[in-house]
Amino acid sequence: MLAAGGLAVGLKKMDYEKIPEVAVMTSAFFVASLVRVPVGPTSTHLLLNGLMGVMLGWMSFPAIFVALALQAVLFQFGGLTTLGINTFNMALPAVAAYYIARPLIYKGRRSAAVAGFVAGTVGIGGAAALMALSLIASGDEFSAIAKTLLVVNLPAMAVEGVITAFVVTFLLKVKPEVLGDPDG
Repeated sequence: MLAAGGLAVGLKKMDYEKIPEVAVMTSAFFVASLVRVPVGPTSTHLLLNGLMGVMLGWMSFPAIFVALALQAVLFQFGGLTTLGINTFNMALPAVAAYYIARPLIYKGRRSAAVAGFVAGTVGIGGAAALMALSLIASGDEFSAIAKTLLVVNLPAMAVEGVITAFVVTFLLKVKPEVLGDPDG
């Protein structure tokens, strides 16, 4: 239900000129999240949902939905039965990264780097926290896995924060229009 609401808002905000940008970010998310590092009963991987959030805002919902649906169909990752909760758990932090980091991007190169780092950590940290909450809500037997999931994603948060900081500062220098309107 929540994922469907996010999809509706994202599709409503998407215009024809943004479709190529959404497609590129969808494919970046698709590829980055395929590379998994197994750790005990869980795994960690990059998502780039913070970067996606900074660039797309609410359009992150349909982009993440499409990438996760393709992963489920083509590689049996995630699954179709959990598509809604996985979309919500990864897209909501992307939208949060948009609102948290976006105001800092156009305040200078250093602020853009900080905004990128914050977006990357919020994206992956928020997704890990929402996934942990989803596991805990599924039953007490998943509490240990939920705690492990949070700890395992701490290094991924730092790595994704650094990657996103570099990408945001690079885009600000060479093609700032892909980061959107500085006033909007």
